[in-house]
Amino acid sequence: MSGLTHLDEAGAARMVDVGGKSETAREAVAEGRISMSSEAAKAIAEGAVAKGDVLALARVAGIMAAKRTSDLIPLCHPLPLSKVTIDLVVEGDGVTATATVATSGRTGVEMEALTAVSTALLTIYDMAKALDKRMVIGGVRLLAKRGGKSGDFSA
Repeated sequence: MSGLTHLDEAGAARMVDVGGKSETAREAVAEGRISMSSEAAKAIAEGAVAKGDVLALARVAGIMAAKRTSDLIPLCHPLPLSKVTIDLVVEGDGVTATATVATSGRTGVEMEALTAVSTALLTIYDMAKALDKRMVIGGVRLLAKRGGKSGDFSA
């Protein structure tokens, strides 16, 4: 049919069989940004948001999301993650989130890194929406991946 591994010969969705693949060390890094007013960014940086510590909760939400990616994305394999870090940097008019996810397994962790970043940014939006309803989430992308049959990638 096509070169898409999640489709069978008839075009029906399927979860790829990774049972025959070798376990290798794998890592993925993703990033994204939420833009907002400089006042909202300042309140987040200073810990002055009524709902609580925005950055701490966004970090935990991102980690939790990485661990639950297979529950959210239908054809993702559940993976035993060995590392999830979420770095959040407040700069000027927004927050940049970077997630690094690692495992030793038979499939990559790109979706886990992307899900972690997206959820961290959504958590920031939820906690700061009273300060700025015009916030914009964007630029969510894979920065790098290492390991696996397809090799390394760097944006």
